[in-house]
Amino acid sequence: MVRQIRVPAAALAASLLLAVAGCSGPAAPGTGPDAKPSASGATPRAPAPTDGKPAGGDALPGMVTTAVARTQLAALKVAPAGTMAGYSRDKFTHWAQQGEKCDTRETVLQRDGTGVARDSECRAVSGTWKSLYDGVVVTDAAKMDIDHMVPLAEGWRSGAAGWDAARRKAFANDLTHPQLLAVTAASNRSKGDQSPDLWQPPDKTVWCQYGRAWTTVKSTYALTVTEPEKKMLATMLDTCTS
Repeated sequence: MVRQIRVPAAALAASLLLAVAGCSGPAAPGTGPDAKPSASGATPRAPAPTDGKPAGGDALPGMVTTAVARTQLAALKVAPAGTMAGYSRDKFTHWAQQGEKCDTRETVLQRDGTGVARDSECRAVSGTWKSLYDGVVVTDAAKMDIDHMVPLAEGWRSGAAGWDAARRKAFANDLTHPQLLAVTAASNRSKGDQSPDLWQPPDKTVWCQYGRAWTTVKSTYALTVTEPEKKMLATMLDTCTS
């Protein structure tokens, strides 16, 4: 005689729920609420970019459209250039540390180059760079300068003389806006601290980028422009095709 075993209704319902849940198989590793990084060597998904890398088609980060640049330019305050009284490059803390032994200069070299290799001190030891201003290709990092789109001295003459040290440091190390880029030492020193009415990139095909970048930096930091400077920036923006 076979003895029948009665299973309580509540227990039977629980069993059915467990069975249904088990149909989908075990949870994928690393997807539960307490998941930890896998030690299997799998490549994690890259985080969203936060380092201000340039968008496609532009050599600098934080670039705006031509239409936005025109709006920015129209809103800039026109004023005569200020004096250089009291200016010192040391008042702009530049090449600040950016982490992992890398300062701002090395960070820009890494960003703007291709195939850049660094040593244990984060110094670029090899790579290839194309200078925006003159189109020259360089394979020796020592021949590259990091240019401030709006030079520190020009910033001083157009408003930075009244800033505190923290704002000057931010201006000198800005990796988010189009303020820093790697260019040949020759082109950087040719530019010096001159505004666009006094110096323009020899390669006229980059005037659109240059005009948008300069205008955006001046707008971001609420710096003034002179009348000739504003006129030349408008001329540069007129070279943009869109």
